[in-house]
Amino acid sequence: MINLIWLMMILIGFVFAAVNGKIEVVTQAAFDGAATGVTVCFGLISVLVFWMGMMKMAEDAGLLGRIAKLLGPVVGFLFPDVPKNHPAMGYILSNMSANLLGLGNAATPMGIKAMQQLQELNPDKQTASPAMCTLLALNTASITIIPTTLIAIRLNYHSANATEIVGTTLMATIIATLAAIMADRWYRNRTLRRSPRISKSGNPGMKG
Repeated sequence: MINLIWLMMILIGFVFAAVNGKIEVVTQAAFDGAATGVTVCFGLISVLVFWMGMMKMAEDAGLLGRIAKLLGPVVGFLFPDVPKNHPAMGYILSNMSANLLGLGNAATPMGIKAMQQLQELNPDKQTASPAMCTLLALNTASITIIPTTLIAIRLNYHSANATEIVGTTLMATIIATLAAIMADRWYRNRTLRRSPRISKSGNPGMKG
């Protein structure tokens, strides 16, 4: 559906440009956008490679393991319907750790793996489970200590102080995460009230 929306927007833009006799402006904008995209990507690659390398060293040094242990009780509270020793827990912890460091690209594969594992626990394969909705909410809002990607973009555009957004980003992501958790708890409780037959094991289907 998203692909269709973008296709329609592009086609409408070309049609209006042709009608107004400004097709060359659209063509130039397309080339300029492509060039800017490549430039930004090169700037992001260098920073992401650096931080992913740092993350690998942190993993080898046991830092990520400590973060995972620290987050363990929190994750257990947020995902009461997922068994503690289930593989999904490991992927969820890895996803949250990467998001804390602002490594969205590194967090995405772990998030996908976690969703696949949660789908195996889901009794209704056609509807997202509460755990899947919780993961989606947390991954979207995620508290970010170091906004690596944003800092990389600001550096790429020669910002005078690329790291000045750290404080405001941290505050904004904390507020967003708290809002996501409260909304998630509210929807979970509402679903349980509407479905008294659902057991406390927490595997009911829930539309996300």
